[in-house]
Amino acid sequence: MTSVPPSSASVPTAFARIRSRYARLVAITMFLTFDLIMFGAFVRLSDSGLGCPDWPGCYGNVTPIGARADIHAAVQAMPDGPVTVPKAWIEMIHRYVGTLLGILIIAIVFIAWRHRKTLAQSPWLATIILPAVCLQGAFGAWTVTHQLMPVVVTAHLLGGMILLSLLTWLSANQQAHIPIPADARRWRTAAIVGLVLLFTQLALGGWVSTNYAALACLEFPTCHGEWIPPMDFKSGYSIIRALGELPSGEIISQDALTAIHWTHRNFAFVVLIYLGWLAFKLKRIPGTRGPARLLNIMLLVQLLTGLTSIFLQWPIVIAVLHNGGAAVLTILCITLIVRLSHAGRPSPPPVGAAARTNA
Repeated sequence: MTSVPPSSASVPTAFARIRSRYARLVAITMFLTFDLIMFGAFVRLSDSGLGCPDWPGCYGNVTPIGARADIHAAVQAMPDGPVTVPKAWIEMIHRYVGTLLGILIIAIVFIAWRHRKTLAQSPWLATIILPAVCLQGAFGAWTVTHQLMPVVVTAHLLGGMILLSLLTWLSANQQAHIPIPADARRWRTAAIVGLVLLFTQLALGGWVSTNYAALACLEFPTCHGEWIPPMDFKSGYSIIRALGELPSGEIISQDALTAIHWTHRNFAFVVLIYLGWLAFKLKRIPGTRGPARLLNIMLLVQLLTGLTSIFLQWPIVIAVLHNGGAAVLTILCITLIVRLSHAGRPSPPPVGAAARTNA
């Protein structure tokens, strides 16, 4: 029997279907990464990071069910310790979702290479995401094996934001072309500066969280009744040390924790003013108006959740929302950078035309 070649109409439809499924997979993976960042904040803030003190399993088991005897023994030995059944499940669920994320990224890389002509884009951005998620998994393991060492946990948090940034970039490339005036491209450098400032603030915030310095100042706008309270920056920002300790092994001082909190609090206003100004400028440009408006809204939300965490003494729900807000700010900044990079570019050919060219 002779095979019947596909009709010319079915080829564009097949190409469109592949592109649509790929875009949907990237979007789902990006959303899962966002969820994982928020759940990771919950793991950290609920003190569940050592709920299973080994890796990748829980006392050598796939689930805490098989580790019940070991968990019970740990609770008996240290009733107020980091190991409990609920904390073990919280930690393991975080690992399960991280594993699923890795599988989805492998699928993205496979499709990006298998259908690179159909997708009409380089597969290298998708490929870069694979070692990024592997490194993120390694930092997750080191977080446990290094007993919540602040520099490792902070790097793990930043790694999650970098992974989210790469997936947002990839997802933005799958969206339909949005016409933006060519002269808007001049704002791209300003947007990149905004992203650098944001990541600096993310690192400072991560350092606050991993050192449990969120309650080092319980009033606002002053700290301990002073605009510039006694602070120990050298100890607060000593990098290689255990949780709650100085490199010498001494317990970290209140002045060191104050320095960590005060720096993050005040640098937040630098980021707030700069990104607020940038959003005000980009709201006037077609194609960036929507993300710019959302950026302004999220800056306000971040300010409110940050202040509320001080006044209400860091309730875990608000703290998780504050981490989620930082992730949303990251998504918006990357989206603006990608759109500004495409400013002035002609619209891509219709799917049918691209399909006939590739065929």
